[in-house]
Amino acid sequence: MINDLFPEIGHVIGAEADRMGIDAYFVGGVVRDHFLQRPCTDIDVVCIGHDEGGEVHIGIELAKAVSAAVGGSHVSVFKNFGTASFRYHDLELEFVGARKESYSRDSRKPIVENGTLEDDQRRRDFTVNALAVCLNADRFGELMDPFGGIQDLNNGILRTPLDPDITFSDDPLRMMRAIRFASQLGFRIADETFEAIARNAKRIEIVSAERITVELNKIMLSPTPSLGLKLMQKCGLMQLILPEISALAGVETVEGRGHKDIFFHTMQVLDNVVEGESSPLYLRWAALLHDVGKPGVKRYDPKQGWTFHGHEARGAHMVKRIFKRLRLPLGEEMRYVEKLVMLHMRPIILAEDVVTDSAVRRLLFEAGDDIDDLMLLCNADITTRNEEKQRRHRANFELVKRKLVELEERDRIRNFQPPVSGEDIMTTFGIGPCREIGTIKDAIKDAILDGKIPNDRDAAWQMMLDIAASLGLQPK
Repeated sequence: MINDLFPEIGHVIGAEADRMGIDAYFVGGVVRDHFLQRPCTDIDVVCIGHDEGGEVHIGIELAKAVSAAVGGSHVSVFKNFGTASFRYHDLELEFVGARKESYSRDSRKPIVENGTLEDDQRRRDFTVNALAVCLNADRFGELMDPFGGIQDLNNGILRTPLDPDITFSDDPLRMMRAIRFASQLGFRIADETFEAIARNAKRIEIVSAERITVELNKIMLSPTPSLGLKLMQKCGLMQLILPEISALAGVETVEGRGHKDIFFHTMQVLDNVVEGESSPLYLRWAALLHDVGKPGVKRYDPKQGWTFHGHEARGAHMVKRIFKRLRLPLGEEMRYVEKLVMLHMRPIILAEDVVTDSAVRRLLFEAGDDIDDLMLLCNADITTRNEEKQRRHRANFELVKRKLVELEERDRIRNFQPPVSGEDIMTTFGIGPCREIGTIKDAIKDAILDGKIPNDRDAAWQMMLDIAASLGLQPK
């Protein structure tokens, strides 16, 4: 018996279901998370019974009754799906009649019919999501576990209630959900279930990019995203969804010299970004894509060995195509990832070379407000196993970070605009838009970044007059 699973609202649902002469159950994630002691605010309620017309609309009627009983918010009704939901305090409750489903080969949209509780549990993706708890007064708290979900929870295993080939062929998105749950919960996918994912991987092609990306982002936001991404690579889903990342795998050897496996390096960088940080989603995307340009520029040089010159520019150029295909946002988020991919080598090069004020100013100017995230990414990119090399890199990195702080406080370079504007130049010299304005502005910007003049208006104004004179311009 489970009597402590949202008992306040549970008893109200049970009382209203008894009054209507139907059965009601908490089902799915809310029950699973109760056993895992994870917070859950999305609650699914399944109802057994029919209205007078024989249609599966009892979920809608029960939702309205429960909302009225607790003074809940407006009930949102989705009549075509026979579902209704409303918010109660911090909980989102969704009500639906029990159903069974059947699928056609070329669609993941099921044909839905009335069903029993076990029909409803059978259609669930995994045994740990097929648990139900009765809410009716005479059986309140009774656990319904026909597929051994509790044992699988205790063992940390993901299995499908039915034949996994049928489960994944019917609804291929469940393959991504299996990997997402494995990544979020640290569970192992049962061998027969994982083998079925590999056999059915190509079925993912009938699922929309938007729905795939929802699951992919949840994998990216999991505590150790590499767990899920490595599973995607192993079963063949990565090649179909993110072929650019799949292409990073493997080591090529020439004359006995090989490079590191870029796929596994990328996984380590991604986990490093997450470690100890509640890092935002698109910083994680930048970590995933930071070396995506390497396969396209990989070259072997007998003297230098393997080189990847220009991979940051190649990778930044690839970001838009990847975001567009996955239906990721093409605005500020994409530009942020492009910037971090383009700049991710700059702090590393600085850390390996003489750390000049000019180079640090230029880095600060180009990174702007994203400088802190860029430094996090670059620090995560140090994955060498050579302890002496790692110690030297990190010591130099600390020097770069100190310089960034000092120069920002002194020169106010982050997101700066040159103290003299194009409008100032046109007004002073009585000219319209022309090439000379850009020449003057660029020269002033470079002089400030190189430390030749301070970042103030008087120094910039005098430089404007000097350069204008050299170009044959006189104040009007």
